[in-house]
Amino acid sequence: MLATSAVVGVLTDVAGASSHREAPLILGDPAADNTDVYAFSSPENADHVTLIANWIPFEEPNGGPNFYPWADDAEYLVHIDNDGDAVADLVYRWRFTTEDLRGTDTFLYNDGPVTSLDDENLLFRQHFTLDVSTDGGETYGDPVSEGPVVPSYVGRASMGSAQDYVDNLRQPAISEVAGGGRTLATQTEDPFFLDLRIFDLLYGGDLSETGQDTLEGYNVNSIVLEVPKAEVAVDHDAAANPVIGVWSTTTRPTLRNADGTAAEGSDHTQVSRLGQPLVNEVVVPAGLKDAFNAIPPAQDAEAADGAVVARVLEPEVPMLIETIYGIPAPGTPRYDIFEVFLTGIVSTEVLDVDGDPATANPIDVDLNSQALNAGAAEAFQPSEMLRLNMSITEPTGLDGQPLEELSRLGVVGGDIQGFPNGRRLADDVVDIELLALEGIYDVTNVPEDRAAAFEALQDGDGVPENDAAFGDTFPYLAAPETDAVNRAVGGSAGAAGVPPAGGSGGTWVPAVTGALAVLLMGIGGVSLLRSRSASSGSSTAEA
Repeated sequence: MLATSAVVGVLTDVAGASSHREAPLILGDPAADNTDVYAFSSPENADHVTLIANWIPFEEPNGGPNFYPWADDAEYLVHIDNDGDAVADLVYRWRFTTEDLRGTDTFLYNDGPVTSLDDENLLFRQHFTLDVSTDGGETYGDPVSEGPVVPSYVGRASMGSAQDYVDNLRQPAISEVAGGGRTLATQTEDPFFLDLRIFDLLYGGDLSETGQDTLEGYNVNSIVLEVPKAEVAVDHDAAANPVIGVWSTTTRPTLRNADGTAAEGSDHTQVSRLGQPLVNEVVVPAGLKDAFNAIPPAQDAEAADGAVVARVLEPEVPMLIETIYGIPAPGTPRYDIFEVFLTGIVSTEVLDVDGDPATANPIDVDLNSQALNAGAAEAFQPSEMLRLNMSITEPTGLDGQPLEELSRLGVVGGDIQGFPNGRRLADDVVDIELLALEGIYDVTNVPEDRAAAFEALQDGDGVPENDAAFGDTFPYLAAPETDAVNRAVGGSAGAAGVPPAGGSGGTWVPAVTGALAVLLMGIGGVSLLRSRSASSGSSTAEA
């Protein structure tokens, strides 16, 4: 199904954080805020597909005493459209329940070291139930998985090192899914890597503000699902129907009581949505961001009288780049971006993107549109979602041959297994998009008239990889970050077990030295001795 002789290009119009605080209303509800979605063929089993959805942005590791629970009254959903009608054919739903044993006895999350999920010292516990809908979320069947949630990382005294957390808490929480597969709900190091200073006039107005991984040190809550590809393909035939569309949402009760619990008889309504990374941040204008979070993909084309599609065809970011850096923006309407975001990359003979049979699609190859499936819907509906061709199971070149290693630049870097064909954890989506915006579709064959743009933008945001290494076994994510984002001199190592490159990675706090340090230590010691003496005297008197 791949046109392997063609050079595949991807043109998008965004660069920024995925769904970290992307819309006004969701700012006040971080527990419901989708941050990223990933979809890729399982590295351990070519017959399985891995879906990862993250929530709760900017989790600072020391954020106690309540840390970062899943919301009991929310529904966390992953949707699959496998026939291209923009309606979910499968909806996986995770719901959570909480057992809080602290009561009026303590403020602590745990009152001693925690070495297992059922450790009596763990006072705050959550469990999940996973069920599946095959009618777009109208009804759900019996649970296909149930299990413990991995608690938030509290600290070394409580849970040991990051590796201890993985061995003692995360790995034992992996739960089987009926019909094959496995799932996990856990805290993890935020796998998205980028420099967020793009919002300061696109990296400072002169590309001086690059090279800082804004998300280094922060965690997110993650749901990982790995299931047989046949479970999510049309007619359970992944060979004939290899392309799926994926997005995640969160729903909340339409009516809630004053204490935050769901009102009796209340329905749920969608409050957050994420498919392709970066769309709601800078493609969708501010006045439509909340609406985008509330609608399903089937409404994208008609929402706000077509305003969302209009912004895809007439994007803002290329014009900003032209204004700030003097690099001419590509001509509009941008049916190339329309193809990437709303239809998937596909040849004209399969699906005519611009409605003009006389013109070829901007990216005229067959890669990742559901229209390529044998069981595709007769009426394809353009809509925003992350699309994955599950038949590509390893890094693959533009010629269809295996690559020795993946390219972080995905399709633009000559690796058609990568973004925007799904999204792997190591795909550098910001750099992919910055290069493609300037008409650079193949970094090994840059057009002469784009050489200057390539010279200026080839390093992108200066953050080419994540600060913590990803794993090659389920759930593939790094352990959570363990140190405060603001660290003092001599702070201990983070999630990767070593200090971040270039120093502590946090804020340097001046050390107290010399006579002042001695004085303060002496005062502290005298105070401690007085306290102990008073305590001893009180105990003696009482005795």
